[in-house]
Amino acid sequence: MIGITSLRVFVHVADCGNIRDAAARLYRTPSAVSMTLKSLEQDLGAPLFESDRKNRLTALGAEVRGIAAEMLREHDRALERIEAVATGRQGRLQLASVPSVAAELLPGLLAEFLDARPGVTIELVDTDSRSVHAMVADGTVELGIAGVAAPAAGLSFAPLFRDPFRLVCRRGHKLAARAHPLGWTELAGERIIGNNAAAAIVADEYRALVAASTLRARNVISLLALVRAGAGVTLLPQLATVSLTPDLVALPLADSAAEREVGVVLREGRSPSPVCRAFLGGLTEACRAPISAARPLDGADERQ
Repeated sequence: MIGITSLRVFVHVADCGNIRDAAARLYRTPSAVSMTLKSLEQDLGAPLFESDRKNRLTALGAEVRGIAAEMLREHDRALERIEAVATGRQGRLQLASVPSVAAELLPGLLAEFLDARPGVTIELVDTDSRSVHAMVADGTVELGIAGVAAPAAGLSFAPLFRDPFRLVCRRGHKLAARAHPLGWTELAGERIIGNNAAAAIVADEYRALVAASTLRARNVISLLALVRAGAGVTLLPQLATVSLTPDLVALPLADSAAEREVGVVLREGRSPSPVCRAFLGGLTEACRAPISAARPLDGADERQ
């Protein structure tokens, strides 16, 4: 059987016009190259060179040289693509993220990732944690960045950071003048605009407040528009309040347990693709650095 190595040796000899130079280029001995050529000619049943000097091809040799050179180019390109896919330099990644991470953390990270890997294509969906979990579970996306999933969801969760909640209100609101973190009792009588992100708050006092709410919104843009219009106040993770417009303020809460845990969500029992693994490495590294005002899992002081 004719092998790729034999054809590569033949093309190098044909290009060099002699065995010695081809052997040097291939890092092989001249005798090994000569034996490879002889074996190839035996497999073909006809000579490839007009003489032992190997400086002139036969008619068969010229035909084989053209076909072999084209095949070697395709072979080498295929190997390059395989290596690129295996190392995460080529491929496709579909991921879903909660909006605050998608807006504040991922843009710079994705830009840097794609600059280093121009062969990669990424599709990003920003949605609430529950939808992120569903999209990872049904295979719509490979990777999710969201809160902790339910134990029975068939998902794995690797924490990245914790993010405290803030009360968002208009700058002219009476609560905006408070110089201390707000307690739940101070929110009594306020119209709390409910949202899915704040479902991570487990305090009974908050649950009672939001249970009486007559207004809910799912999208952060809509939530902030409602607050801006005076429809009420809302609670959002601090990362979601980094880019608030000057007419809105984000106030700290006295309840230190009012926070969400954000992490990587994957399907259990599935190995991440090479692109996904490469991205996770960059994401984890980015989360070791200050992420806006989010608090890391090691218990370090909250960043302002």
